[in-house]
Amino acid sequence: MPAKSALRRSLAVIAALPLLALAACGYGSEAKDDGTAKVAAGAKKIDGLGSVKIGYFGNLTHATALVGREQGLFQKELGATKASYATFNAGPSEIEALNSGSIDIGWIGPSPAINGYTKSDGKSLKIIGGSASGGVKLVVNPKKIKSLKDVKGKKIATPQLGNTQDVAFLNWIADQGWKVDAQSGKGDVTVVRSDNKVTPDAFKAGSVDGAWVPEPTASKLVAEGGRTILDESTLWPGKKFVITNIIVRQAFLKEHPKAVEAVLKASVAANQWINANPDRAKAAANKQLEADSGKALPADVLDPAWKSIQFTDDPLAATLSTEAEHAVKAGLLEKPDLKGIYDLTLLNKVLKADGAGTVDAAGLGTS
Repeated sequence: MPAKSALRRSLAVIAALPLLALAACGYGSEAKDDGTAKVAAGAKKIDGLGSVKIGYFGNLTHATALVGREQGLFQKELGATKASYATFNAGPSEIEALNSGSIDIGWIGPSPAINGYTKSDGKSLKIIGGSASGGVKLVVNPKKIKSLKDVKGKKIATPQLGNTQDVAFLNWIADQGWKVDAQSGKGDVTVVRSDNKVTPDAFKAGSVDGAWVPEPTASKLVAEGGRTILDESTLWPGKKFVITNIIVRQAFLKEHPKAVEAVLKASVAANQWINANPDRAKAAANKQLEADSGKALPADVLDPAWKSIQFTDDPLAATLSTEAEHAVKAGLLEKPDLKGIYDLTLLNKVLKADGAGTVDAAGLGTS
C-alpha cells in the first residue's frame, strides 16, 4: 500500500477512536460526591460559575488530580463554584468530553492532547500545565523474555492504538531495527492493544508475554510474576518525559480565566503537598482511587508504582515535541504544527506568586 494511503488509513482509525471509546463508556463516569468538598463560609462563586467540570483518569500518573480532589484543594480554590468531576478510561473519550463541553479542564496524556489539538486545527484545547513524569515500564514474563533482544518475536501489550505508550513502544521497536505494521501490530514483534484493566489477566493467562504500560498496571504485572526489563524514563534526557498534562477548552479559558487560575492554584498546591508528604499523598491518591472505582490498590502494587512517578508543574514541553515526532515516525500522525498548543501564562502567574520558578513552552507557546 502506498505510504500516503497507509497514513490516511492510520489517521482515519485514530479519528474513530473517540467514537469507539464513547460508545463503550460515554463521556466518562460521574464521580461520587465526597465529604472533603466543603465550601468555606462566605465564599463566592468565581465569574458567577455554578461549577467547573474536571476530568481525570483512575491512574496514579493522574495523582495530582486524585490528591487535589481527595484533599479538597480544588473546591477550596473555587470557593462557592462547585468542583465537579468525571473519570475516564481513555484519552479519546476525554477529548470528546472536552470538545462537547461535558468537562472544562482535564488531566490527560500527551498523545491524545496532540491529536485533539491537531484534529481541531489548533482550536479545541490548550495545554496549561504539567502534572507528572515517568511511571511507564516494559514488564515481561521472565520465563519467556530474559533480555531486551528476546522481545523480538513476542506478544507485547500496549493500552490502545496510537496512545502515548503505544507510540513509545513502536518507536522503541523501530530503534531496535525491527519492523512492525503500526495498524495491525504485526511484524517482528506482535503489538497487542489491550485495555489496562484486562492486561494483567491476559498476562497471567499467557495471552501476552509482556506489556509497555503506565502505573499502576506495570506494578500489577510485577505482582503477577512479571519482571521490569525497561523503565521508559531511562530513554529520556534527565530521565524526565511528560506523561500527564493539564488541558482546558479554549473557549472556557477565554471566558473564565479566574476559574482556570483557581484550578491551577489547586494543582500546584497538590504537587507541593505530594512532594513534601509522599506517604500521606500516596494514601490520599489510593483513597480517591477506591472512592472512584470501589477498589484500592494493594501495597505490593501501590508502593513500587508510586516510586516511579515524579510530580511536576513543568509540562516538559520539549518532550512533547519529541513524542509527536515518534508518532509521525510510526506513521500514526502527519507532521503536526504544535505552535500555540501551550498557554502557560496563568501557570507562570501562579508559580511567581508562590515564589517558584516559571516554566517554558519550548517555543510552542501562545505568542
